[in-house]
Amino acid sequence: MDATVKHLRIPPEMSVYAEKHEIFDLFQTLVRNLIIDKPADPIQYLIGMLKRESIEVPRIMLLGPPASGKRTIVSVDQGKAAESLFYDFQALDSFYQLVCTVCLFKILTVKWQIGVLQPVLYLQGWVLEAIPKTREEALCLQEAGIAPEHVVILQAPDAVLIERSLGKRIDPVTGDVYHVTFMWPESAEVAQRLERPQGLNSEDVISRQLQAYHSEAHALHRTYQSCLKIIDADQPHVDVFAQVLTYVMSRHRSAAPHTPRIILLGPPGSGKSLQARLIAKKYDIVSICCGELLKAVAADESSMGELIKPFLESGRRVPDSMVLQILTERLSRLDCVTRGWVLHGFPQDLEQAELLFSFRVFFLEMTDDVAVERLTLRAIDPVTGERYHSLYKPAPSPEVHARLRYNPCDSEAEVQRRLKEYCIHASALQAFYPQAVRVNADQDAHTVFECLESRLVNRLPKVLPDRA
Repeated sequence: MDATVKHLRIPPEMSVYAEKHEIFDLFQTLVRNLIIDKPADPIQYLIGMLKRESIEVPRIMLLGPPASGKRTIVSVDQGKAAESLFYDFQALDSFYQLVCTVCLFKILTVKWQIGVLQPVLYLQGWVLEAIPKTREEALCLQEAGIAPEHVVILQAPDAVLIERSLGKRIDPVTGDVYHVTFMWPESAEVAQRLERPQGLNSEDVISRQLQAYHSEAHALHRTYQSCLKIIDADQPHVDVFAQVLTYVMSRHRSAAPHTPRIILLGPPGSGKSLQARLIAKKYDIVSICCGELLKAVAADESSMGELIKPFLESGRRVPDSMVLQILTERLSRLDCVTRGWVLHGFPQDLEQAELLFSFRVFFLEMTDDVAVERLTLRAIDPVTGERYHSLYKPAPSPEVHARLRYNPCDSEAEVQRRLKEYCIHASALQAFYPQAVRVNADQDAHTVFECLESRLVNRLPKVLPDRA
């Protein structure tokens, strides 16, 4: 068909496929790396990138004042997570120790350009520890094509850093680091041969080093402000590592087209319908309740409506094939395709989950006692349609209270049955959606919405590759 004669409508399946496989982000990453690395043969370079298991490798800078724990975080033993993300690029560290700043970047640039270091960097990524120290060095690194995805700056009060530095001891045989207060060796033989690090013999020396760092810190913050995370280093190194790992696994907001596709799961009474309405209103997307959709289809006297009506009238479960057909048709309409959607009431078990693709899945969690309290004590005013609750929102007058009506589905026996049915499938659903976000639903509705919203605006974290 001639595009100049009639406008072409892109099939909905195309955008779904592109988002599912992150085609837009892939193209963006390829172009960005092409511009940064400037290879002599761009086509072969792109082909090589596409042949890799993943084109997203860690590019991390770990900065901070002396004794803030940078080397500890890089070398901390945390199993596969550390092995996958933290590759300590010792070549750069040795350059920094052996040559002055100017020579460092001359040698680094030459080696980078001739490709001696590139294979390791491309395949495994890198962690640059304690470099750059100034804005000038940061700009030289950028000119050399070394651009970080994540920059972490560890901070702690000067008094803490001075105490750490003065108490630091090094085993000259093994190179292990100890501290006279926090980590003293169990072996008396090791303790006897410990030495002070050179250059850290007095508090004045350490104070001058800290002062030199603080004079350059603000400029470094401005240089990397778009990808910077500041973490408090005055806490156990395991906690610091966990925060660093969480940040470097996150991905920055993408400029790629995005259509929200959200599923809310949770036990009865967890507030799925309320949160769906709040999300739909805030982001102008379509809210779809599977149960209400089935009732609407049954009422429109269509062929599909006639098929599912007997199931609804008898209280039996509508076959998954019919539910999926109805949902697929609804989610393929123009409003859902262009604006996005938030769905609740489906899937209810693993078999249904395998039939539906989605991007964002949230589990609203609460105890059975809270769910029973929420559902069994709620009622509706048949005159105004207003909802009330005996504890949280009682009727404003005895007259209104007298005419309240309780839904038979909210009886304690029925609620317990629904909760038991949900619990049967909850574990399988959570295993099927490993990246789903769990939110505590036993709190104010707007607090729950803020938790959901904070995760909706950010991309899903990276999945660590299996290097077993």
